[in-house]
Order: sequence, then structure tokens, then C-alpha cells
Amino acid sequence: MTDGGAPKGGLGTIRNATLLMDLLARSPHLHQLTDLAQQSGMTVPTVHRLLRSLVHAEYAIQDPATSRYGLGPAVLRLAVHQMSGSPVLSALNPFLIGLRDQLQATIGVHVLIASEAVCIDQVEAHDRGPFRRPLHASPALDSAAGRILAAHASDDEWERIAAEHPDLQAMRDQWRTAHHVVCASTDPTAPDQIAVPVAAADGTVVAALTADLQPGSDPQPIAAALLRTAVSGGRSIPHA
Repeated sequence: MTDGGAPKGGLGTIRNATLLMDLLARSPHLHQLTDLAQQSGMTVPTVHRLLRSLVHAEYAIQDPATSRYGLGPAVLRLAVHQMSGSPVLSALNPFLIGLRDQLQATIGVHVLIASEAVCIDQVEAHDRGPFRRPLHASPALDSAAGRILAAHASDDEWERIAAEHPDLQAMRDQWRTAHHVVCASTDPTAPDQIAVPVAAADGTVVAALTADLQPGSDPQPIAAALLRTAVSGGRSIPHA
């Protein structure tokens, strides 16, 4: 066995490298070597060796001024390639601008990746001013999109996600059967969110479609418009 309980050989090395990349993706933007070793459960020499390999392949960077580490540009390249071929985005993209104009709200497409709700596309409402909200990822149960996606995930995935929120474990059935879910924003400067599931042709929920929900807004017509788009787009997604 090696550091972190991973098996010896290539699989253990890959497991440890991906663990480090997950840690590098967290805030802050740059991380100290010793902090990464402590968080990963690996020794400092092991972490240093893996980081050297990741830097060489451009999956990590080392800041020359501070010697701290962050994610590298190769990660972005892979993400762009993955999204450009995404059947979810290909199915939903043609509808997003029209839906934004109809609802006068920011529209987002979210998927579940490693227990986080990841916004992979977004069209800003016209009244949001000159500043665009960046694409983002957040713990699944912190958003309406994430709650729908987590509820429709496998039992094992749900258990991992809900383990940190025992107060919400009983909500799975309600979120799984709901036509839409509303979640209050944890950011006082941001609006609440309403989300609906996007099911592929085989019935598997593969994404969530969201809209900002302004104070006093009736969620029912917004949910109906989102659902029409989710159904129309979902039909062209062959399978999960």
C-alpha cells in the first residue's frame, strides 16, 4: 500500500494525482505543499513528486513567487473539449437565449460531478448589468439544481452527498418526485434559484435547468417554461 491507502503501481499513482487535483481545485487559488500533504494524507515527498509530474504535464502550476501550487491550463483544455462534445449542451443550448428572454432571468445548465453541482453553461438576464457571473461549482445540496441532481443520483452517491447534511436526508423522495425545486440563496446579493430536471430519452436525469427567482415571483409559470424546455431538449439526449 502507498500513501492515502491507494494500491501500489499505476492505479495508486493515478488515484493520488487526481486527489491532488481535486485539492488544487478548492479555494484558495494557490496551495502550500505541506497543506496539500496534510489534506491528502500523503507524505511531503510523495506529494512533491506527484506535483512535479503534474506541473510538467501542465495539469498544475507552481507560482514562482510563492512556490505554491494551483491547477494548470491543461485542465481547462480538457474541460473545453469535454463540454464542446457534451450531448446535454448540444441539446439545450439552442433554447437558452429564448428562455432567458421569455423569463427575463439568468438561465443555467447544471450537472452533478463528484458530489458538486457544476454550472456548465449560463445565459445572463439583461438586467444583470455589465458584469457576468462566472461558471461555478458548489456542494450539491446548497442549490436547487444540486438537490434535484443528488436526489436522482445512485443510492451510493446520495449517501455520500447527504452524509454531511443529515437534516436534509429525508428530503430525497420529495426532490426526486418534484416537478421543480426552489432553493433560497446563501448569498444575500444573489437571487434564489428554481430548477427542473432534464431527463434523457431513456428517462435518466442527466442535468438540471435553472432560472433566477426574484423576490415575490410566482415559481409556477417559471417552472412550467423550464420544464417545456427540459422536455424538448431532453428528447434529443440519447442516454445518460
